[in-house]
Amino acid sequence: MTDSRPAFTLKDLYGKAHQFDGTGPSLVCFVKEDCETCNIAAPVLQALAQAYDDKVTVLVPAQSGKANADFAQRHGLTMPVLDDAGCRTSFDWGFEIVPAVYWIDESGTVAAHFEGFVRDDWKTLSDQIAQDTRQPVAQVDWDSLPAWRPGCGSKHFDPEVYDKLRAAADGDVLLARKVEVASGDDVAEFMFDQGISDGLPLVPPTPERVMRMLAGTNRDPQDVVAVVPPNMGVGTVEKIAINAVMAGCKPEYLPVVIAAVEAVCTDEFNIHGVTATTMGAATVMVVNGPIRDKIGMNAGLGAMGAGNRANATIGRALRLVIRNIGGAKTGGVERSTLGNPMKFTMCFAENEEVSPWEPLHVERGFEPEDSVVTIFAMTGGPVHLVDQTSRRPDQIAGSLGQGLESVFLPKLHNLPVDALLVVCPEHIKTMTRDGDYSKDRLRDRIQEVTSRPLREMVQDDHSGAGISVADADKMGPEKLAQLAPKFAGKEYIHIVVAGGEAGKFSSAFHGWSTGAAGSISVSRKIDLG
Repeated sequence: MTDSRPAFTLKDLYGKAHQFDGTGPSLVCFVKEDCETCNIAAPVLQALAQAYDDKVTVLVPAQSGKANADFAQRHGLTMPVLDDAGCRTSFDWGFEIVPAVYWIDESGTVAAHFEGFVRDDWKTLSDQIAQDTRQPVAQVDWDSLPAWRPGCGSKHFDPEVYDKLRAAADGDVLLARKVEVASGDDVAEFMFDQGISDGLPLVPPTPERVMRMLAGTNRDPQDVVAVVPPNMGVGTVEKIAINAVMAGCKPEYLPVVIAAVEAVCTDEFNIHGVTATTMGAATVMVVNGPIRDKIGMNAGLGAMGAGNRANATIGRALRLVIRNIGGAKTGGVERSTLGNPMKFTMCFAENEEVSPWEPLHVERGFEPEDSVVTIFAMTGGPVHLVDQTSRRPDQIAGSLGQGLESVFLPKLHNLPVDALLVVCPEHIKTMTRDGDYSKDRLRDRIQEVTSRPLREMVQDDHSGAGISVADADKMGPEKLAQLAPKFAGKEYIHIVVAGGEAGKFSSAFHGWSTGAAGSISVSRKIDLG
């Protein structure tokens, strides 16, 4: 090897500082007390120190804190055993296994380096040090030592330790403002007080947690994913990762969150309008493709409920991004009259495996092997559609259509408004018992069973909603006799499959204003590179 190693200063068992300045001749060996192989190597280290101490600086950085003293006493070590419990120096030197041995010659070059215990390597090292220092060879009973023993993983690779070290080493990667919390403050309460919570406790976004989250994507932390309305905050990968940490996401969820942010920040989706409307619209996220299984999303039993970390935290992370980067806080730009529980989270995967139809993402132009997130702006749901007795395909399809009558109000028809129909597996079985029953046939059936004469849409003593009496008078009896389906076109009816195998309960989400003046659902391919 021809490289050099970084300098360090560490304290020994008695608090005295010892410095390695990057030069030699020096023998440096990293150990930890509970490593059996380190304990095999320790007597050899002592023999080398005794033989070459006059010519060589021997240093033993140890990773075990208070147990370092036990290690030194157990083997009668006379060379400095140094405290590297925080593993900063171990991290900087970049090895993987302890014992990790470095022989640095007079020029400061690493002349020999190995990890673990191979007897021949240690014997060769002793001979090399003797030759370089012109000293007699150390007396070691080599035959009493094992020919080979694997080392132990260095403590600096423990996840909590490594993430802290990496965050410190790559501090320039994290550019978000750091907020100091006083030692006497409760961190959870502090985050509530700062207004960054959605009303539920948050995971503190420490630098090490953020660095760990960023490992979930290959994108640069300072890449701008989107400018997030309504306050047009700059949504970098780092800032999205911070909110994903607070939501409770795992790193492997981050690409899904990033794709969702990209989707809602388009002009088509119009997250500003979705946020600001007093009608209480919220994001509903459907995930398709291989990513569902890869990150453990729930598409089956209880898919739209509690109990699955991926479903819950991915949806929550998107909402926190909209809140904390975009500024959509209740009482500010967020002006929902009643609010909506989907503003906490609503994310689930499609149960593609039990569906007889093309999954949502394929229907929208993607390949089956693509992983895709689709976002809808919805004001209500999931609303259960209960039919436990229909036995014929058109019966169950008709029931689902009648269940959609409640979108906005039963009296309002010909609506240019999205609806998301989530069909359960048992209803699918009934619908396909006689063979194929396509999505388009289901949409046609929904439009058919919801068609009503326009005269039923006229305002009356029961309801002031619908067609005004004055407009009805202008239309005339013939026009009022025409049938109007629930939706202005069947393209407004979006269909996915989800839920457990038992139970004849489908669900529907009611849309907001669909189109250029409102929100258009958007799909984005998830970057898994």
